[in-house]
Amino acid sequence: MSILGLLGDSGQVSNGSIEFAGEDLTKASAQRLREIRGNQIAFIFQEPMSSLNPVLTIGTQVAEPIWLHHKKSWPEAFAQAGELLARVAIPDAAQRLDDYPHQFSGGMRQRVMIAMALACQPRLIIADEPTTALDVTVQAQILSLLKNLTKELNSSLILITHDLGVVARYADNVAVMYGGRVVETASAMALYKNPQHPYTEGLMNSIPKLDGDPGSRLFTIEGQPPDLSNLPSGCSFHPRCPYAQDACTANKPELSDIAAGHQRACFGYER
Repeated sequence: MSILGLLGDSGQVSNGSIEFAGEDLTKASAQRLREIRGNQIAFIFQEPMSSLNPVLTIGTQVAEPIWLHHKKSWPEAFAQAGELLARVAIPDAAQRLDDYPHQFSGGMRQRVMIAMALACQPRLIIADEPTTALDVTVQAQILSLLKNLTKELNSSLILITHDLGVVARYADNVAVMYGGRVVETASAMALYKNPQHPYTEGLMNSIPKLDGDPGSRLFTIEGQPPDLSNLPSGCSFHPRCPYAQDACTANKPELSDIAAGHQRACFGYER
Protein backbone atom coordinates (compact mmCIF):
# COMPACT_ATOMS: atom_id res chain seq x y z
CA MET A 1 0.00 0.00 0.00
CA SER A 2 2.90 2.34 0.60
CA ILE A 3 3.84 2.19 -3.08
CA LEU A 4 0.39 3.56 -4.02
CA GLY A 5 0.69 6.48 -1.63
CA LEU A 6 -1.87 5.28 0.92
CA LEU A 7 0.59 5.36 3.84
CA GLY A 8 2.11 8.76 3.10
CA ASP A 9 5.63 9.18 4.44
CA SER A 10 5.20 6.39 7.00
CA GLY A 11 5.80 3.70 4.36
CA GLN A 12 8.75 3.72 1.99
CA VAL A 13 10.20 1.27 -0.54
CA SER A 14 13.93 1.24 0.19
CA ASN A 15 15.08 -0.94 -2.72
CA GLY A 16 13.90 -3.16 -5.55
CA SER A 17 11.05 -2.53 -7.96
CA ILE A 18 7.30 -3.14 -8.10
CA GLU A 19 6.01 -3.64 -11.62
CA PHE A 20 2.39 -3.42 -12.69
CA ALA A 21 1.51 -3.93 -16.35
CA GLY A 22 5.17 -3.33 -17.26
CA GLU A 23 5.39 -0.06 -15.29
CA ASP A 24 7.69 0.35 -12.27
CA LEU A 25 5.45 1.93 -9.63
CA THR A 26 8.41 2.94 -7.47
CA LYS A 27 9.29 5.52 -10.11
CA ALA A 28 5.74 6.78 -10.72
CA SER A 29 4.81 10.35 -9.80
CA ALA A 30 2.13 11.17 -7.23
CA GLN A 31 -0.19 12.18 -10.07
CA ARG A 32 0.37 8.88 -11.87
CA LEU A 33 -0.33 6.94 -8.68
CA ARG A 34 -3.63 8.82 -8.27
CA GLU A 35 -4.56 7.75 -11.81
CA ILE A 36 -3.82 4.09 -10.98
CA ARG A 37 -5.23 3.95 -7.44
CA GLY A 38 -8.90 2.95 -7.46
CA ASN A 39 -8.90 2.84 -11.24
CA GLN A 40 -6.48 0.09 -12.34
CA ILE A 41 -5.69 -1.22 -8.85
CA ALA A 42 -8.49 -1.35 -6.27
CA PHE A 43 -8.56 -2.36 -2.61
CA ILE A 44 -11.03 -4.10 -0.33
CA PHE A 45 -10.08 -3.64 3.32
CA GLN A 46 -10.88 -5.96 6.20
CA GLU A 47 -13.04 -3.60 8.28
CA PRO A 48 -15.66 -1.92 6.07
CA MET A 49 -17.06 0.28 8.84
CA SER A 50 -13.73 2.04 9.32
CA SER A 51 -13.04 2.10 5.57
CA LEU A 52 -16.31 3.78 4.60
CA ASN A 53 -16.78 7.47 5.39
CA PRO A 54 -19.55 7.66 8.03
CA VAL A 55 -20.71 11.16 7.00
CA LEU A 56 -21.11 10.47 3.27
CA THR A 57 -23.95 8.49 1.73
CA ILE A 58 -23.29 5.10 0.18
CA GLY A 59 -24.23 6.41 -3.27
CA THR A 60 -21.72 9.24 -3.02
CA GLN A 61 -18.89 6.91 -2.05
CA VAL A 62 -19.59 4.35 -4.80
CA ALA A 63 -20.14 7.02 -7.47
CA GLU A 64 -17.02 9.07 -6.69
CA PRO A 65 -14.40 6.81 -8.38
CA ILE A 66 -16.60 6.56 -11.50
CA TRP A 67 -16.97 10.36 -11.65
CA LEU A 68 -13.28 10.92 -10.93
CA HIS A 69 -11.61 8.32 -13.15
CA HIS A 70 -14.13 7.75 -15.95
CA LYS A 71 -15.10 11.43 -16.24
CA LYS A 72 -18.82 10.66 -16.10
CA SER A 73 -21.30 13.36 -15.14
CA TRP A 74 -22.44 13.09 -11.52
CA PRO A 75 -25.99 11.88 -12.43
CA GLU A 76 -24.46 9.19 -14.68
CA ALA A 77 -22.00 8.11 -11.99
CA PHE A 78 -24.76 8.04 -9.37
CA ALA A 79 -26.98 5.92 -11.60
CA GLN A 80 -24.09 3.52 -12.24
CA ALA A 81 -23.53 3.32 -8.47
CA GLY A 82 -27.08 1.99 -8.13
CA GLU A 83 -26.38 -0.64 -10.79
CA LEU A 84 -23.22 -1.71 -8.95
CA LEU A 85 -25.06 -2.08 -5.65
CA ALA A 86 -27.64 -4.25 -7.38
CA ARG A 87 -24.84 -6.30 -8.93
CA VAL A 88 -23.41 -7.11 -5.49
CA ALA A 89 -26.89 -8.19 -4.33
CA ILE A 90 -27.86 -5.20 -2.17
CA PRO A 91 -31.68 -5.40 -1.86
CA ASP A 92 -33.56 -2.33 -3.18
CA ALA A 93 -30.23 -0.93 -4.37
CA ALA A 94 -31.59 2.26 -5.96
CA GLN A 95 -33.41 3.15 -2.73
CA ARG A 96 -30.30 2.58 -0.58
CA LEU A 97 -28.07 5.11 -2.36
CA ASP A 98 -29.00 7.87 0.09
CA ASP A 99 -28.40 5.70 3.17
CA TYR A 100 -25.33 5.98 5.39
CA PRO A 101 -22.90 3.18 6.34
CA HIS A 102 -24.35 2.76 9.85
CA GLN A 103 -27.67 1.80 8.24
CA PHE A 104 -26.10 -1.30 6.66
CA SER A 105 -25.15 -4.60 8.28
CA GLY A 106 -21.53 -5.80 8.27
CA GLY A 107 -22.13 -8.05 5.29
CA MET A 108 -23.91 -5.31 3.35
CA ARG A 109 -21.08 -2.85 4.08
CA GLN A 110 -18.58 -5.34 2.71
CA ARG A 111 -20.71 -5.67 -0.42
CA VAL A 112 -20.54 -1.89 -0.76
CA MET A 113 -16.74 -2.10 -0.54
CA ILE A 114 -16.76 -4.67 -3.33
CA ALA A 115 -18.99 -2.42 -5.44
CA MET A 116 -16.54 0.46 -4.91
CA ALA A 117 -13.60 -1.77 -5.87
CA LEU A 118 -15.34 -2.92 -9.05
CA ALA A 119 -16.60 0.54 -10.01
CA CYS A 120 -13.81 1.29 -12.51
CA GLN A 121 -13.37 -2.32 -13.66
CA PRO A 122 -9.77 -2.51 -12.35
CA ARG A 123 -7.17 -4.91 -13.67
CA LEU A 124 -6.15 -5.88 -10.12
CA ILE A 125 -8.11 -6.10 -6.86
CA ILE A 126 -6.28 -6.53 -3.55
CA ALA A 127 -8.56 -7.91 -0.81
CA ASP A 128 -7.06 -7.75 2.69
CA GLU A 129 -8.88 -10.19 4.99
CA PRO A 130 -12.21 -9.13 3.43
CA THR A 131 -14.36 -11.40 5.63
CA THR A 132 -12.68 -11.06 9.05
CA ALA A 133 -15.61 -9.37 10.82
CA LEU A 134 -18.34 -11.50 9.20
CA ASP A 135 -20.03 -14.70 10.28
CA VAL A 136 -19.27 -17.92 8.43
CA THR A 137 -22.39 -17.92 6.23
CA VAL A 138 -21.86 -14.34 5.10
CA GLN A 139 -18.14 -15.04 4.54
CA ALA A 140 -18.96 -17.72 1.99
CA GLN A 141 -21.45 -15.45 0.20
CA ILE A 142 -18.98 -12.55 0.02
CA LEU A 143 -16.07 -14.67 -1.24
CA SER A 144 -18.19 -16.43 -3.88
CA LEU A 145 -19.54 -13.08 -5.04
CA LEU A 146 -16.05 -11.60 -5.23
CA LYS A 147 -14.65 -14.53 -7.18
CA ASN A 148 -17.53 -14.60 -9.66
CA LEU A 149 -17.47 -10.84 -10.30
CA THR A 150 -13.71 -10.70 -10.82
CA LYS A 151 -14.02 -13.52 -13.34
CA GLU A 152 -16.77 -11.63 -15.18
CA LEU A 153 -14.58 -8.53 -15.36
CA ASN A 154 -11.44 -10.51 -16.18
CA SER A 155 -9.72 -8.89 -13.18
CA SER A 156 -6.97 -10.47 -11.12
CA LEU A 157 -7.56 -10.94 -7.39
CA ILE A 158 -4.93 -11.00 -4.64
CA LEU A 159 -6.57 -12.40 -1.50
CA ILE A 160 -4.66 -11.81 1.74
CA THR A 161 -5.83 -14.18 4.46
CA HIS A 162 -4.73 -16.40 7.33
CA ASP A 163 -7.71 -18.74 6.79
CA LEU A 164 -6.39 -21.89 5.11
CA GLY A 165 -9.92 -23.05 4.33
CA VAL A 166 -10.52 -19.89 2.31
CA VAL A 167 -7.22 -20.43 0.50
CA ALA A 168 -8.11 -24.03 -0.38
CA ARG A 169 -11.52 -23.10 -1.74
CA TYR A 170 -10.88 -19.86 -3.60
CA ALA A 171 -7.19 -19.54 -4.52
CA ASP A 172 -5.59 -20.75 -7.75
CA ASN A 173 -2.02 -19.95 -6.73
CA VAL A 174 -0.67 -19.40 -3.21
CA ALA A 175 2.27 -17.46 -1.80
CA VAL A 176 3.09 -18.29 1.84
CA MET A 177 4.78 -15.42 3.70
CA TYR A 178 6.78 -15.36 6.93
CA GLY A 179 8.61 -12.39 8.41
CA GLY A 180 7.64 -10.21 5.45
CA ARG A 181 9.11 -12.54 2.82
CA VAL A 182 7.61 -15.17 0.52
CA VAL A 183 8.89 -18.57 1.66
CA GLU A 184 6.91 -20.82 -0.68
CA THR A 185 4.74 -20.39 -3.75
CA ALA A 186 2.81 -22.97 -5.74
CA SER A 187 -0.62 -23.82 -7.07
CA ALA A 188 -3.13 -24.36 -4.29
CA MET A 189 -3.44 -28.05 -5.13
CA ALA A 190 0.33 -28.63 -5.12
CA LEU A 191 0.81 -26.69 -1.90
CA TYR A 192 -1.83 -28.59 0.04
CA LYS A 193 -0.81 -31.93 -1.37
CA ASN A 194 2.94 -31.49 -0.95
CA PRO A 195 4.12 -28.51 1.18
CA GLN A 196 7.84 -27.98 0.79
CA HIS A 197 8.73 -25.44 3.49
CA PRO A 198 8.78 -26.17 7.25
CA TYR A 199 6.56 -23.17 7.98
CA THR A 200 4.00 -24.31 5.39
CA GLU A 201 4.14 -27.82 6.83
CA GLY A 202 3.48 -26.37 10.29
CA LEU A 203 0.47 -24.42 9.01
CA MET A 204 -0.98 -27.50 7.36
CA ASN A 205 -0.45 -29.63 10.46
CA SER A 206 -2.20 -27.04 12.63
CA ILE A 207 -5.51 -27.55 10.83
CA PRO A 208 -7.89 -29.67 12.96
CA LYS A 209 -8.69 -32.98 11.24
CA LEU A 210 -12.22 -34.37 11.16
CA ASP A 211 -10.81 -37.90 11.31
CA GLY A 212 -8.32 -37.10 14.10
CA ASP A 213 -8.27 -38.87 17.44
CA PRO A 214 -10.85 -37.36 19.84
CA GLY A 215 -9.16 -35.48 22.65
CA SER A 216 -5.79 -35.27 20.90
CA ARG A 217 -3.86 -32.01 21.22
CA LEU A 218 -3.66 -29.68 18.25
CA PHE A 219 -0.29 -29.23 16.58
CA THR A 220 1.43 -25.91 17.27
CA ILE A 221 4.51 -24.18 15.87
CA GLU A 222 6.87 -23.57 18.78
CA GLY A 223 8.00 -20.05 19.62
CA GLN A 224 6.64 -16.64 18.65
CA PRO A 225 6.46 -14.70 15.36
CA PRO A 226 9.47 -12.43 14.84
CA ASP A 227 9.64 -8.69 15.48
CA LEU A 228 9.56 -7.25 11.95
CA SER A 229 11.70 -4.30 13.04
CA ASN A 230 14.39 -6.65 14.34
CA LEU A 231 14.36 -9.86 12.32
CA PRO A 232 16.69 -12.76 13.22
CA SER A 233 19.82 -13.21 11.13
CA GLY A 234 19.60 -15.56 8.19
CA CYS A 235 16.26 -17.25 7.67
CA SER A 236 13.64 -15.54 9.84
CA PHE A 237 12.01 -18.89 10.63
CA HIS A 238 15.13 -20.64 11.91
CA PRO A 239 14.51 -19.95 15.66
CA ARG A 240 11.24 -21.93 15.38
CA CYS A 241 12.28 -24.47 12.74
CA PRO A 242 12.84 -28.10 13.77
CA TYR A 243 15.00 -28.63 10.68
CA ALA A 244 17.30 -25.60 11.11
CA GLN A 245 20.94 -26.00 10.03
CA ASP A 246 24.00 -23.82 10.54
CA ALA A 247 23.46 -22.23 7.13
CA CYS A 248 19.98 -21.09 8.21
CA THR A 249 21.38 -18.70 10.83
CA ALA A 250 23.97 -17.13 8.54
CA ASN A 251 22.22 -16.57 5.20
CA LYS A 252 18.77 -15.75 3.88
CA PRO A 253 17.61 -18.45 1.45
CA GLU A 254 16.28 -17.21 -1.87
CA LEU A 255 13.28 -18.62 -3.70
CA SER A 256 14.34 -21.46 -5.98
CA ASP A 257 12.48 -23.90 -8.22
CA ILE A 258 11.84 -27.35 -6.76
CA ALA A 259 9.24 -28.37 -9.36
CA ALA A 260 7.34 -26.78 -12.24
CA GLY A 261 5.48 -23.81 -10.77
CA HIS A 262 6.67 -24.61 -7.23
CA GLN A 263 9.28 -22.52 -5.41
CA ARG A 264 10.57 -22.34 -1.85
CA ALA A 265 13.13 -20.38 0.15
CA CYS A 266 14.82 -22.99 2.31
CA PHE A 267 18.20 -24.72 2.70
CA GLY A 268 17.69 -28.37 1.87
CA TYR A 269 14.50 -29.10 3.82
CA GLU A 270 13.04 -32.53 3.09
CA ARG A 271 9.75 -33.73 4.50
